[in-house]
Amino acid sequence: MRIGSVELANNLILAPMAGVSDLPFRLLCREMGAGLAVMEMVSAKAILYRNKNTKELMRTTPEDRPVSLQLFGSDPEIVSQIALQIEEEPFDILDFNMGCPVPKVVKNGEGSALMQEPEKAARIVRECVRRIHKLMTVKIRKGFNDKEVNAVELAKRLEDAGAAAIAVHGRTREQYYSGKADWDIIRQVKEAVKIPVIGNGDVTGPKSARAMQEMTGCDAVMIGRAARGNPWIFRQIAGTGGKPDLVKLRETILRHAQMMTDLYGESAGMRKMRKHVAWYTAGYPHSSKLRGLSNSIATMDDLRNLLTLLNP
Repeated sequence: MRIGSVELANNLILAPMAGVSDLPFRLLCREMGAGLAVMEMVSAKAILYRNKNTKELMRTTPEDRPVSLQLFGSDPEIVSQIALQIEEEPFDILDFNMGCPVPKVVKNGEGSALMQEPEKAARIVRECVRRIHKLMTVKIRKGFNDKEVNAVELAKRLEDAGAAAIAVHGRTREQYYSGKADWDIIRQVKEAVKIPVIGNGDVTGPKSARAMQEMTGCDAVMIGRAARGNPWIFRQIAGTGGKPDLVKLRETILRHAQMMTDLYGESAGMRKMRKHVAWYTAGYPHSSKLRGLSNSIATMDDLRNLLTLLNP
């Protein structure tokens, strides 16, 4: 698949997830078959004011590429200025977030709040495209609420502004991640624009991925929450492999943890790893006990001991 001049190995994309899609997790998903991964979203204002945490969010390696860096903000001048400032960073696509439903983001007029201001949204994209040479894509939702479903109208504006592709989450901002994603709105957007459309929402495995593509005609499928604890989902959808046995599961958890420790240090890495352990072990015998105990792991040895409880 291609997005503009960027060639992807396939049309399976890891969604940006705050606190989840950091470098170690992206690398695992890429190894398991994701054609593209999107970094955790970064605030344009945070970069402007030199927030120390932004560099951590933007970390990447050659093995991570092609990779998309996701930016969010609300001021066209600031966003486009930052886009130009970071253009030389080692990423391939600049993605702009107009879909985040988190209250503190929306309250600032950012994320999905921009769906209520289509002219400003288009101006942000237009200004960025004017200033930078790298491709720009956009993530949107169905609408802000059920009374303001404007994904099709906004997608057309963003295409005219120069967006190279559009990802559509089939839920409104008011829905957050509850209820059922509306795949028909993805179909409507696909029929309304000529650029690639990426479908997002309720893809949990091969069957739903195929169903989404058949129903909507979308060019690519974006997987988010279903990849947590299951980076193998990409190879499952691609038909190149299945879920691992327990030996491989333990190996992957320990490898993921070592990558986290190498990047963040053992103390911080293991704290960040706790939620991943709970996701990896969900559904297995003793998973409830494992989930509780995972909240106290502080070292790699703690994790190794914990995983002895993971039995068939």
